[in-house]
Amino acid sequence: MMNRIKRQSLLYKSKVEYADFCINHVEGCAHGCMFPCYAFLMAKRFGKVKNYSEWIKPKLVSNALELLDREIPRYRKEIKSVHLCFTTDPFMYKYPEVQRMSMKIIERLARDKIMCTVLTKGIYPKELMQKKIYGENKYGITLVSTDRIFRYRFERFTAPYEERISALKSLHRKGLNTWVSMEPYPTPNIIKQNLTKVLESVSFVNRIVFGKLNYNVTTSSFADQKAFYNECAEQAMDFCKDHNIEYHIKHGTITDEPKIIEPIPIRCSNLNRFLQPTL
Repeated sequence: MMNRIKRQSLLYKSKVEYADFCINHVEGCAHGCMFPCYAFLMAKRFGKVKNYSEWIKPKLVSNALELLDREIPRYRKEIKSVHLCFTTDPFMYKYPEVQRMSMKIIERLARDKIMCTVLTKGIYPKELMQKKIYGENKYGITLVSTDRIFRYRFERFTAPYEERISALKSLHRKGLNTWVSMEPYPTPNIIKQNLTKVLESVSFVNRIVFGKLNYNVTTSSFADQKAFYNECAEQAMDFCKDHNIEYHIKHGTITDEPKIIEPIPIRCSNLNRFLQPTL
């Protein structure tokens, strides 16, 4: 059984370019991604968790629904959409408690006709396929590779890629709006792969978001990163145009655009630091 915590607030205004309000109703994440994980780095930096071992033992916010009942009326006129989630996973693989709470949150938002965007490295439940909770909702998965070795090294405790994609495709076949986040896309020094192959695996979706790895590890470890991401972005855009898919290229991915500084940038000297978390 998961540990539980209570919070004083839940809804907050997002600073991410493609999101409005956000909810993180779990502290920590059992997926334990080491790509690196921005959420873990921030939680450790601000003292919410002491180390990696604590981070991968997630805690469910038990009063999430009560907080929503209080906060939705307060922010209703401001809210365009709500994102689940940026610092955890709403359909955490093999964590049914998280899944049940996420379903309740999505249903609660739907009562007020609030659209939500959802992003997971887990598997969407069949309940979403059986009933369209709210027609405007958008359900996505994070997918930066289809290579099993990459998953074993960096995303070992997430849902297998085949299952992740299959669940999303089932939602799409039921008429739900689906999308994919290909961010942060790895440079060839991390894994050599064919971007077209990754794109083809999700060619059925409505939208693709593509973005670079923003940590200094990329700059120090791969000298041709600018040219690489320019080429990848162009390839992603061409693919989406050919397949009638909406797309969004994250700011800074194409280097001939004005540089936009991401909030709270992380500086790191080498990749090994992330491959060997403090236990």
